[in-house]
Amino acid sequence: MNNKPFLTSLALTALLLLLSAPLLYAQGGNGTAGIQDATTQVTSYFDPLTKLMYAIGAVLGLVGAIKVYSKWNAGDQDTQKTAVSWFGSMIFLVIVATVVRSFFL
Repeated sequence: MNNKPFLTSLALTALLLLLSAPLLYAQGGNGTAGIQDATTQVTSYFDPLTKLMYAIGAVLGLVGAIKVYSKWNAGDQDTQKTAVSWFGSMIFLVIVATVVRSFFL
């Protein structure tokens, strides 16, 4: 059995890794700066997104209030159930926006 091609390829692979190690190590500083830059970019989106979620919650509240009012005027029996579900969804959206913002910032 001839192991010479295997040993040659193993030696070339080891030499390649040995020569490329300083280049890979030198890239570590740029990686850290890139991660920090990405972190600042992502956290800069939290404030506008939180305000957007609050606005969506306000719209949901208005739509829910109109829906509950129309059911109440029509004499529907499910008015209380509809009011609780719309109000609960609006409160949930506002709480999620606040918790996510405070958790990540």
